[in-house]
Amino acid sequence: MHLLALSGSLRADSTNTALLRAAGELAPADASFMLYTDIAALPAFNPDYDTQPAHAAVARFRAALQSADGVLIASPEYAHGVPGALKNALDWVVASGELVDKPVALLHSSPRGQFVRAALTEILLTMSARLIDDATLTVPLLGRTTDEITTLLAKPDTRTTLRSVLQCFADAISAPPKPDFGSEHRNPVKSPPIKPD
Repeated sequence: MHLLALSGSLRADSTNTALLRAAGELAPADASFMLYTDIAALPAFNPDYDTQPAHAAVARFRAALQSADGVLIASPEYAHGVPGALKNALDWVVASGELVDKPVALLHSSPRGQFVRAALTEILLTMSARLIDDATLTVPLLGRTTDEITTLLAKPDTRTTLRSVLQCFADAISAPPKPDFGSEHRNPVKSPPIKPD
């Protein structure tokens, strides 16, 4: 099983990227894990430029998504919405369809991200991705120092919860998809957030 992780932040010290790196350490033993770090290289989406052969950065991104069995996304919230770089990346695969029926889990490094969570849910459902509700998790890292983030992500209870969510995601990937009756993914937050000390 191959898992691909996308961070919605381009910042070097992004808490969402830190959360994804921790997820990579705790992925199931039978899963490979890749943190995709090249979404900034994608050109601004323009349907007129969505031609064959595709731009090299677009082709790499599409190939990475295509080869993944599941995708983890962790994103900050900017202006009550999805950060531009991540939205641009998603725009490049609307028509090409790499996320159609692809299992996707949403992780968050701040409990204040309800707008980006709702926006990503709407976007991904429109793209026919398969959101895995029970693999949604919030770990409160926002506002903490680098050392505090490292300490929290190293805590046994944090790692146990994150490992459990990742196993749930892996199990959902392996299971056949359930029939979609149009509403089962409208409330994606089922796993409770990990509470700060």
